[in-house]
Amino acid sequence: LADHQMNMLFSESLGQSYARIPLREPATILNANAISYDWEDLVKKEELNYILGNPPFYGARLMTSEQKKLLIEVFDDTKRAGNLDFVTCWYEKAAKYIQETNIEVAFVSTNSICQGEQVGILWKRLSEKYGIHINFAHQTFKWSNEAKGNAGVYCIIVGFSLKNAKKKYLFEYEKPTSEAVEKEVKNINAYLVDAENIFIENRSDAICDVPKIIFGSMPNDGGNFIFTEFEKNEFLMQEPEANIFIKELISGKEYLNGEKRYCLWLVNIDPSLIKKMPKVLEKIQLVSELRLNSTRKETRELAKVPSLFGEVRQPDADYVVIPRVSSENREYIPLSFFDKEKIVGDTCLAIPNATFFHYGILQSLQHMVWVNYVCGRLKSDYRYSSNLVYNNFPWPNNVSDEKMKKVEECANSVLEVRKEFPKSTLADLYDPLTMPPKLSKAHNDLDKSVDACYGKKFKSKEERIEFLFELYRKYISK
Repeated sequence: LADHQMNMLFSESLGQSYARIPLREPATILNANAISYDWEDLVKKEELNYILGNPPFYGARLMTSEQKKLLIEVFDDTKRAGNLDFVTCWYEKAAKYIQETNIEVAFVSTNSICQGEQVGILWKRLSEKYGIHINFAHQTFKWSNEAKGNAGVYCIIVGFSLKNAKKKYLFEYEKPTSEAVEKEVKNINAYLVDAENIFIENRSDAICDVPKIIFGSMPNDGGNFIFTEFEKNEFLMQEPEANIFIKELISGKEYLNGEKRYCLWLVNIDPSLIKKMPKVLEKIQLVSELRLNSTRKETRELAKVPSLFGEVRQPDADYVVIPRVSSENREYIPLSFFDKEKIVGDTCLAIPNATFFHYGILQSLQHMVWVNYVCGRLKSDYRYSSNLVYNNFPWPNNVSDEKMKKVEECANSVLEVRKEFPKSTLADLYDPLTMPPKLSKAHNDLDKSVDACYGKKFKSKEERIEFLFELYRKYISK
């Protein structure tokens, strides 16, 4: 088929017919699951120069039980292998197969295997166990095939072998829909960046001296403790004494879209007060029954404390909130300060005791470039991680009081400009098509003040991430 397609293209280019039909050199086609076979039983290594393919795109959470079983078998029960996408099986099989050869491999894959947690699981293994080098790569691009339905996905292409090529080629895309720009580079790391090989893995503590980040509280209540504005008012008409126990709940989607949510918060409440509120008791009873009927042992245990959220992690100080999922279209994830009386839910992360300086660094382009390369994705949206993104982020060091004050002033300006648009949600303000010029300027000023803390002017996002990877390497090697 490929031979015929190239013949047709040849004919079109030269303006004369060139056809070799019927085709005389048949291909050997095996209609089977490639990872179920020992590849050496199919083709001898000495007969090959290249392996290429477009393995199936099934995410770690979208595989069938049979696919998951195959993946675990391929990776020999490697720790956290269950978090890998199905396509990674082909990388493992190929890396094992090409040992002691000059065979070169290239696969089209979903971009998720070069982002987030998968980098530390897959690429660290391929490098350390098999000695794999990436010699060319296409960064994220939007690809659509010719199949029925014309499915569009965000892809990468990674070419690798045992040989560490002297000339490596990286194809960069300004946007996933842009044309590729070829660039000769010294090295291509697992994040498909011209930088040294590093593998960022989950860590429980930050590599820099910054406030600790925490998850918000998880209700695990079947929605019984959660209210919209209308539901809250309806509930309080029936149970007015519960008013002091209703708190505003900060959850990711509502926070970004200007919607209000509330919750029944009964931490450290005297039982005698609860007894006087039958509608509150009714809610607690429903939560108790829901948890008792769960198939999870941990959830059934929570039935012993049915008046509380499943996991209570409310900060005891004012905090900065980070939504855990945010649109990839935004140049910045909108962050905000909240007082400790507002309950942060589990769709957000919170940083208690954060200062305007901390806020300014996190709200900057410098931090967002780190997020863009290091975080995992939910579909194509950013999925911010405390252990992967925040705890590994290389903050500027030895920042002078003058530079720190400038960041604080610029950070405050961003928040003040937002207040000038009270009818606009954060989703409106941070949409690239509707972002007010005044807010854009405030962010640009903040970015310059943050760059000054790093002591460098950056010409591109690629230059930023290369700098951050090198700074990260210095921090962890101390």
